[in-house]
Amino acid sequence: MLIYLPLFILGALVMWFILTYNSLIMLHQRVKNAWSQIDVQLKRRHDLIPNLIEVAKGYMAHERQTLENVIKARTQATQATAIKDKAEAENFLTSTLRSLFAVVENYPDLKANQNMLKLHEELTTTENRVSFARQYYNDEVMFYNTAIKRIPNNIVASLANFRKEEFFEIEEPTHRETPQVKF
Repeated sequence: MLIYLPLFILGALVMWFILTYNSLIMLHQRVKNAWSQIDVQLKRRHDLIPNLIEVAKGYMAHERQTLENVIKARTQATQATAIKDKAEAENFLTSTLRSLFAVVENYPDLKANQNMLKLHEELTTTENRVSFARQYYNDEVMFYNTAIKRIPNNIVASLANFRKEEFFEIEEPTHRETPQVKF
């Protein structure tokens, strides 16, 4: 009977390791899925911006700097690859889009343009989707990061090389502020 006790303990440890490893894999996959949901919404956002710029261009000839800032921000956002870089680029894009819409308010013809109204509505819907996707992603990152730090999961996480994931957050204080438009 005593001969089987070490085998039972070893079997229990192996089973625990496998179950813990699989649960960490599942959590990591959920983080990756949440990131891909953000990516889908950001792609939609990036696709809408050139149409928005084209509609606004004809009305806002002397607001060239605002339009160029949006184009520059979109380019940076599409080229960013790391989560932290992508978050910073997307936050910059959000602030430039806010500036654009603040300027649009000063152009009644543009504000009433059906294409602009439709694009603005689509972009607003997309911004809401991005916001929800960010929230979902950050929730999944929190669950995952917590799981790999908890005892005894941290043993399996360190042995299997699970690494902390980055949150998608606003780090630049100026991106939290409402843009001011002055003429």
